[in-house]
Amino acid sequence: MDELSDDHYMGLALNLARGTAGQTGINPAVGCVVVKDGRIVGMGAHLKRGTAHAEVHALNMAGGEAEGATVYVTLEPCSHHGKTPPCADRLVAERVARVVVAASDPNPAVAGRGLARLREQGIAVVTGVREAEALALNEAFRKYIVTGMPFVTLKTASTLDGRVASRTGDSRWITNPQSREFVHVLRHRNQAVLTGIGTVLADDPEFSTRLSVPALQPVRVIVDSELRLPSDARLLRPGSGGPVLVLTREGADPERARRLVERGAEVVPVEGAGARVSLRAALRELGRREIGSVLLEGGGRLNGAMLAEQLVDKLVLFFAPKIIGGANAPVSFAFEGFDRMADAIRFTNMKAEPFGEDLCLTGYPIYGNLSMEEGKPGAETGAEATGTMTSRGGEAHVHRDH
Repeated sequence: MDELSDDHYMGLALNLARGTAGQTGINPAVGCVVVKDGRIVGMGAHLKRGTAHAEVHALNMAGGEAEGATVYVTLEPCSHHGKTPPCADRLVAERVARVVVAASDPNPAVAGRGLARLREQGIAVVTGVREAEALALNEAFRKYIVTGMPFVTLKTASTLDGRVASRTGDSRWITNPQSREFVHVLRHRNQAVLTGIGTVLADDPEFSTRLSVPALQPVRVIVDSELRLPSDARLLRPGSGGPVLVLTREGADPERARRLVERGAEVVPVEGAGARVSLRAALRELGRREIGSVLLEGGGRLNGAMLAEQLVDKLVLFFAPKIIGGANAPVSFAFEGFDRMADAIRFTNMKAEPFGEDLCLTGYPIYGNLSMEEGKPGAETGAEATGTMTSRGGEAHVHRDH
């Protein structure tokens, strides 16, 4: 919106927050704008976990003009002490007149406390301005702060007939350069890339972020139950990208593990599902390591298994305007499937975006009428995350009972 309004100034704050997507770790991306007498006098964003929040940066810029000002912030100001002092107290101390908030704290244990603190001190509070945008911006934070489990975005690219490679295994390149560049942006915005050993053996990828400007390198996570990762794999070469974490089953060959460790990888046994690594346990392990966002770049079997176990939160699917055929050519999703069309996994909030002649579809899965049972979405709010979780500004972590 071009006219000066709460929506306009909140839009500026949201743009500040969007600019930091990917660099705040498990913390939310937050933007803040301070307005006094019709002028913007302060702007700020949260830049890194453990450092000053967006409100602090903006208030520092505003200086003495913060008194009597209106503050626009994309997420409820924090009310508790963590690695940084409470932003609600700082707003009170600066004697601001009004605070406009896009979204409340997603953690039920603390939601509303920052707003209540402001109101108790006579500060006018408005909430819900451009809330949907603020919620979408921090969808990974919202899941992690409540469940302790990472938000999983499944990315895949295929021909129009759903093939991710030819019948000979050739996959370079399915999509065009614009699509591939956006995948690197997705890697920049996620803390980890997750794939299976089959993809590594077939393609020998680096899974690094390669953009025309400096970018963040995600942790590269390989699910490898038998430790088949070759010691000369490209992703193990020095300088090839972020750290390599190999998740394997308990009892995997210790000699193979030793060789991978010597090559710089970290090998972590996790709970198994028979001879395979439990995917749910693998995600729990990533959550324990404070990895709150994961880009799944697997092959059809891993993609299918993650969907079948209802572990995918978002889908990003690239289609190239090609048909390659091949009855045995690899497909995007390979799993047992359902007997009835009515049982198929559906997706909602679907959006389509062109990348040149490629088409990118994004959406969110609906897994049906689910209960709070193990293995169902929502179970993480119980068994997966005992205790409580604090929010905002580097303090986000699960307090677990032992």
